[in-house]
Amino acid sequence: MRLAPSALLFCLLCSGSSFAADKTVYGLNEYASLADLDLQVPAKLDTGAKTASLSARDIERFKREGEPWVRFYLAIDDAHAHPIERPLARISKIKRRAGDYDPEEDKTYTARPVIELQICMGKALRSIEVNLTDRSAFQYPLLIGSDALKRFDALIDPSLKYAAGKPGCATVANSAE
Repeated sequence: MRLAPSALLFCLLCSGSSFAADKTVYGLNEYASLADLDLQVPAKLDTGAKTASLSARDIERFKREGEPWVRFYLAIDDAHAHPIERPLARISKIKRRAGDYDPEEDKTYTARPVIELQICMGKALRSIEVNLTDRSAFQYPLLIGSDALKRFDALIDPSLKYAAGKPGCATVANSAE
C-alpha cells in the first residue's frame, strides 16, 4: 500500500505532535544557572554548534593526584576574583572558521579543555560538558550547542527570548534525563 503525499504528511504531523509535546520550548536566548559556580548568566542556544562553550580566561591545565585538572577564571565581567578548579573531562578539537585559520600554523582546529557543569534552564537541571574559551568579545558568555540541547529535550523557537524564565531547579541533576 502506498500513501498519497498529503496523507503521509498528515501522519508525520500527527505523530510528531505527541513527540513534540514531551519537549520543552526554549527561546534563542535563555537564562542559565551554573549551579556548580553559584552564578546565573544569559546564554545563546545554538543548534548549529555541537558543543557548549563557557567564557573563561587564564586557562591552565595541571595534575592533581595524577589526574588532569583545569584552573581558570570566568571571563564574565567581575564574576569571580578567584580561580575555579575542575577535573578535566577531555580536550575538544573545535574547527576553526575560515577567517580564523592560519596556514602557517598548519592546524585547522583549536584544542579546548572540557569540564562538566550542572546547568539549570527553566526547571531542568542537567550535567553537560562545556569547553572553555574566551567569549568576552561575544554578547553571551555561555553558548549551548546541540549536544547539550538534546540533554534538555529542547525545542528551539528562535522567535522567542527567555521563554523558560528564570532558572528554578532542584539541587541534584538526574544524569539519566
